[in-house]
Amino acid sequence: MSTPKNLNASESTRTGLLARVGSRLFWSGMGISLTIMILDQISKWVILNVIMVPPRIIPQFPGFNLTLVYNPGVSFGQMDWLGPWALSVLAIVISVALAFWLRKAETRLLTVALGIVIGGAIGNVIDRIRFGAVVDFLDFYVPGTDWPHWPAFNVADSAIVVGVGLIILDGLFAERAQNA
Repeated sequence: MSTPKNLNASESTRTGLLARVGSRLFWSGMGISLTIMILDQISKWVILNVIMVPPRIIPQFPGFNLTLVYNPGVSFGQMDWLGPWALSVLAIVISVALAFWLRKAETRLLTVALGIVIGGAIGNVIDRIRFGAVVDFLDFYVPGTDWPHWPAFNVADSAIVVGVGLIILDGLFAERAQNA
């Protein structure tokens, strides 16, 4: 077995091992992405076809309701002027970029984080294509106050927020490891 001129045998073995591990991490991340997307779509199907027939506000406990909302924009209804197709294209482009990043991920934490974000983004793209808006239904608020309710959200939105938080944590851990 010959090795490239700029690699000795141990470097070649290490490079091959990293490629296999990277590939395994990539497919793990894509599996997580698919799982999040499926869970998101199942939760929305249940809300639309079982729980919200007819659509209504269903109090669960003080501070939380199930409330069916169609969100034509992105976070908190922003950018709804772009329309569902432009927002879908933007989310797909971002997801593809994240998949390329996932391909280079070297930690399990980053793999999980990117998979979660991709799954959430694609879950919301499916809604925009199907309904022209994202189906939101989780409505949290501060009980006993006049404070407005937070914008309703869904499993995909939650996944995106958690995934971004994990990406930040991974970056902090990577920086500490480099400085150690």
